[in-house]
Amino acid sequence: MNVVETHGLRMRYGPVDVLCGVDIHLARGEVLALLGPNGAGKTTTVEILAGFRKRTGGDVTVLGADPGSGNEKWRARLGIVLQSWRDHGKWRVGELLGHIARYYTPYGTPYAVGDLLDLIGLTGQAKTPIALLSGGQRRRLDVAIGLVGRPELLFLDEPTVGFDPEARQDFHELVRRLDTTILLTTHDLAEAGKLADRIMILAGGGIAASGTAAELAAQISGKSEVRYRRGDRSYADSVDDATDHVRNLFSEYDKEIQDLEVRRVSLEDVYLSMVRQFESGVSA
Repeated sequence: MNVVETHGLRMRYGPVDVLCGVDIHLARGEVLALLGPNGAGKTTTVEILAGFRKRTGGDVTVLGADPGSGNEKWRARLGIVLQSWRDHGKWRVGELLGHIARYYTPYGTPYAVGDLLDLIGLTGQAKTPIALLSGGQRRRLDVAIGLVGRPELLFLDEPTVGFDPEARQDFHELVRRLDTTILLTTHDLAEAGKLADRIMILAGGGIAASGTAAELAAQISGKSEVRYRRGDRSYADSVDDATDHVRNLFSEYDKEIQDLEVRRVSLEDVYLSMVRQFESGVSA
């Protein structure tokens, strides 16, 4: 049984459809990256799956239950790290984790504080007031709070927003050490490629593409992008055979073709193209 299953998931805010029939499946032990631009519905999806937000329609099962009616025992099996966090600045790191762990005791065996601090790399900060942590250390603590109950499913929503390159790299190493099922949302293609077993691209209310990083790359293997200007308009054509395409352009338009440029298409190019197509209502 998959840890997460959605069929036809829909979410509407007033007259705006944010999610329009989204199907997601997440296997136990898998890391799935839900990739998409800001406003694509990634956070909304996480909030629905975690039981924080009621969906407009569709079938959703998370850890064998409908998140809309999940009880406390069910919630204790989840870990959540959202984009923003409340300021517990006066608490010391170890004290806060120990306090939170007590809430999970009726439902299982939470992490011992020392073991959790060692896992996330904050052993030396156990007695440090949270207000004195660096941004990267604070984000590690956010993950620790999400992990304290030994969750079967961990949600990481845009976990590295605002990180400098060093802090982002440290966080990626931390995530790769975690031994649990993870649903990660991000708008960073490189981050998704590093952390995820599989990537789903969310755009225009639907799934534009799904697969491993290698499978998505294979969709564009050998393709090139031909950019040029004709009159007052600029064009960017994705083609399999650039030489043949350029020959046909000059055969048809001759001297009208200006500022010609040919380059290989990257995975990021295809991602951006899919996003534009789905947001404009054109299927990929």
